[in-house]
Amino acid sequence: MPKIFSEKELVAVEAAVKEAEKLTSGEIVPFILKRSSSYPVASWRGGAIFGLGGLMAVLILGQLYAGWSLGWLFTVGGTGSAALVLAALGVLLVRSIPAVERFFAGAASMTRAVRDRSMRAFVEEEVFDTRERTGILIFVSLFERRVEVVGDSGINARVDPDDWVHVVEDILMGVREGQMAEGFVKAINRCGVLLEEKGVEIREDDSNELSDSVRFGSE
Repeated sequence: MPKIFSEKELVAVEAAVKEAEKLTSGEIVPFILKRSSSYPVASWRGGAIFGLGGLMAVLILGQLYAGWSLGWLFTVGGTGSAALVLAALGVLLVRSIPAVERFFAGAASMTRAVRDRSMRAFVEEEVFDTRERTGILIFVSLFERRVEVVGDSGINARVDPDDWVHVVEDILMGVREGQMAEGFVKAINRCGVLLEEKGVEIREDDSNELSDSVRFGSE
């Protein structure tokens, strides 16, 4: 994965985790991933739609065009070649332009992939490994432009899913403005305050059970 944060930004995010955890027994784990899936279906869809579109265009043109110079295009071989070329163009566009790939992958498919990958990260990063099950994974999947906040059972017993909305919005705003580190810092600070308000308060014998560092994953 290309470098996302500078050393200074990493220090700032990790410092925000430390500060937030002074308010709560929650253990906050920031996690960033380039993408949650390769979405092969996007290439198939792009190729099929462009190819079909090319085929339809040739058939319509054949009904309207009365000249001789394009006669080869209206043969079986010419029509098939045009469809194949456009299908290849569709696949190339999907693989080259993220916005096109997201369009053909579909919102539902990306939502599923991000949710599944966030749960996998929760287990792989051992966010569950706290005394009172108070780990929280803040999961960001860059390609899909999605954020998932995954709390362990001790968190979910007190915090409703809707309570994380502003935490998610802080990060998404930071990504849109090209200030991801600032978005993370704001979201983490909000997370600490929210957990304290919801009764996930700091314990007298609290210890730092999970690393405060930002984690980076692969697909």
